[in-house]
Parts: sequence; structure tokens; C-alpha cells
Amino acid sequence: MRRQRNKTKLSMEDIEFRTTLLRSLKNCLEAADKLNEIYKKTNKTLDLILGNQLEIKHTRTEITNIIQTPDSRPEERKNQVNDLKCEEAKNTQPEKQNEKRIQKCEDSVRSLWDSLKHTNIRIIGVPEDEREQDIENLFEEIMTENFPHLVKEMDLQVQEARRTPNKRNPKRTTPRHIIIKMPRAKDKERILKAARERNSVTYKGIPIRLSADFSTETAGQKGVARNIQSDEYQEPTTKITLSSKAIIQN
Repeated sequence: MRRQRNKTKLSMEDIEFRTTLLRSLKNCLEAADKLNEIYKKTNKTLDLILGNQLEIKHTRTEITNIIQTPDSRPEERKNQVNDLKCEEAKNTQPEKQNEKRIQKCEDSVRSLWDSLKHTNIRIIGVPEDEREQDIENLFEEIMTENFPHLVKEMDLQVQEARRTPNKRNPKRTTPRHIIIKMPRAKDKERILKAARERNSVTYKGIPIRLSADFSTETAGQKGVARNIQSDEYQEPTTKITLSSKAIIQN
């Protein structure tokens, strides 16, 4: 009978995990679409800048030709140079505006990537009513039980620790998950790497699971879909880079 209950409990956890994974993949596609839109806008802005640069280069060539022409009259040459300088100044203004647009696009990409890589750790399987008012210290006990070397090496700090969802559902057969917010992404990555290498993580002998948390319910009010991957002990490895200067130089 006890084995049947354990199997039912594990089955419910698997269903919940698969549901979370599908939701995460959906939000990953939405985030990719946003990045694609930003990339298209950036390409249009770069085309405008390149066109303006060609006009400026052509203008400078004309100025050089006028100065080097010996038959040009001084007064006429002066007027032509002034006209070309005015034209160049007009072209410089939209170029500065385009640079601001590119900077804004890059900031948007950087902000989106930072939001995707936030610092939450999700703990699955810790029974309810286990030190509900002292979850932060409960996390420290889990670390001490499974990763004593990290406790000694790291300055283990927790910004926030809580159950999710906030209200307990009496019909729910599995314990609510615990969300731990670390101050730095590298601390979260180091803990999850140790969990992957250990393969088995426990709390007072009870098997539990640690994973990166990218669920929309814990994403706050930033309005960015942060669910890109929620596999067991798995972290996002895609690196997003977008350098407008490198594109212009090429």
C-alpha cells in the first residue's frame, strides 16, 4: 500500500514537471520571437547608418577634389566647401539618432537576456509544514546535508525564500515547491552544477530535486516571459550577442 502511494506521488510530480516543461518551451518560443523582432529593427537601422556613411564619404571626396583643383577660384571654392559642410552636418544628425536607436535595441536585448537568466532555484519534494516560517534556514540545511564543501567555500546568502503558489490548496496531493532567490547568478549556477554532479539530492533522507526556476508565476512584474527551459538540473547555455559596431566594421 505504501509503495502504491509513493508511485502515485511520483506520478503526480512527473505530470506537474511535464506541464511546467511544456509551458517553459512555449514561453521560450515567445522570447525568441521578441528577439527576432528586435534583430530585424536593428538591421533596418544599420542599413540607414551605412547609407548615411556612404553619403558622408562621398561628400568628403568632393571637398578634397575641390581643394586640390588648381583652377578653382578661391571665392567659389570657399562657397562650395561651406555648402558641402552644411550638407555633411545635416547627414550627421540622423546618424546620431540612428546610433541612439541601435543603443536602445542593444539595451533591450541585454535586458531580455538578463531577465531570462535570473537567479531563482526551485526545490521540489520538500514536505509541507517543514519549517514553513524558516524556509531560508531550511535551504541552508539542505546545502549542508548535500554540499558541505560549497557551504564552506561560498558566502551563502539568500535574498528571498518562499513556497509557491502562496496559498496552499487542500486538494493538492504533492507539496508546493520552494523558490530560493540567490543574490548572484553565478551562485545559482554553481549550486545547480553540484546538484547535477551529485545526481541524488535529499532532505533528511527524503529525495528532492533542484532545478533552475523560469516559471512565469515567479517572474515578477517585468512583463518578460522568462520560461525557456525547466529540465531537471539543467541550465540555459545559449549565448546571445549583438554588436552593431562589429557589423558596421565588416
